[in-house]
Amino acid sequence: MKIAVLAGVVPGETLGGAERFYQALVKSLNAVPGVTAERVELFCDERSFETIQEGYLRAYDLDLSGYDAVISSKAPGFAIRHPNHVCYLLHTMRVFYDMFDAEADGGPAAQERRAFIQQLDTAALQFPRTRAVFVIGHEVRRRLLEHNGVDSEVLRLGISMEGLHEGPYEYAFLPGRLHRWKRVDLVIRAMRLVRRPLKLLISGSGEDEDGLRALAAGDDRIRFLGAVSDRELVDLYANALVVPFVPIREDYGYVAIEAPAARKPVITCRDSGEPARLVRDGVTGFVCEPTPEAIAEKLEYFHDHRDAARAMGEAGAWSIRGIRWEHVAASLLEAACA
Repeated sequence: MKIAVLAGVVPGETLGGAERFYQALVKSLNAVPGVTAERVELFCDERSFETIQEGYLRAYDLDLSGYDAVISSKAPGFAIRHPNHVCYLLHTMRVFYDMFDAEADGGPAAQERRAFIQQLDTAALQFPRTRAVFVIGHEVRRRLLEHNGVDSEVLRLGISMEGLHEGPYEYAFLPGRLHRWKRVDLVIRAMRLVRRPLKLLISGSGEDEDGLRALAAGDDRIRFLGAVSDRELVDLYANALVVPFVPIREDYGYVAIEAPAARKPVITCRDSGEPARLVRDGVTGFVCEPTPEAIAEKLEYFHDHRDAARAMGEAGAWSIRGIRWEHVAASLLEAACA
């Protein structure tokens, strides 16, 4: 069986969660006897509404008739026309969904654009245009059902980073993109309230890096590492005491399963989306209010109770034991062969 895995390519995007997703998905599919999976790139420019429309047309016109099945994962790729199309949805374009009020001007033109995109997505994801829809988490399922009336099956993706392991418990570690939706500023503001010699290491880069560095200025406990290699990232996880991860309505969040794989507890917030479902409050970490005060309290707790951090990290590793790419591949192939 020959399968096309449709991968969106965004101008200027560096290696991140989506790229790791495509690599792991193709690898897991190719591990199944009789299956040949290939990555097919689709250029997606989201810098203007006009280029977004062009992306949908590009997907609609893409000829993948040489494949037995197509697996798409995000807009505009799921607009593809193929008789055996299965979607494993990372997310729709959030600026037209849950982040519309925060990112758009709210005027009539913006409202029309949002309605247009949601109508396109609904038509593309409905049967028989798409034979089956899987989503990476309950947050994406809820959003899709609420806005598009399309139900789906939750199929949590596995860890794509190799070598995660436990090391000493030393510092708070915050990895990821430095973007306002990740709310790194909440953790920095929390550190202003922490009365302990606890260091915060922040890895990654992004649009809001300059502002975050300015916010942290004067606190020598906070250190920005910039972009790091996978090997460095593995070591940073290994030596962390705790991993604060407090995004707003996150679709999934690799951090929430990578940290437990390194046996580290996670601090997340009640409105953080899927991480708040992955973290068991008081068992594998803490799910707290999205305030600097609440996060600071939990950071100080782990500084003062390192045995609890170790115990929660162990519980976290146990909690994610069933999240495996082998299960993802088997479920997608079953839908494609039905």
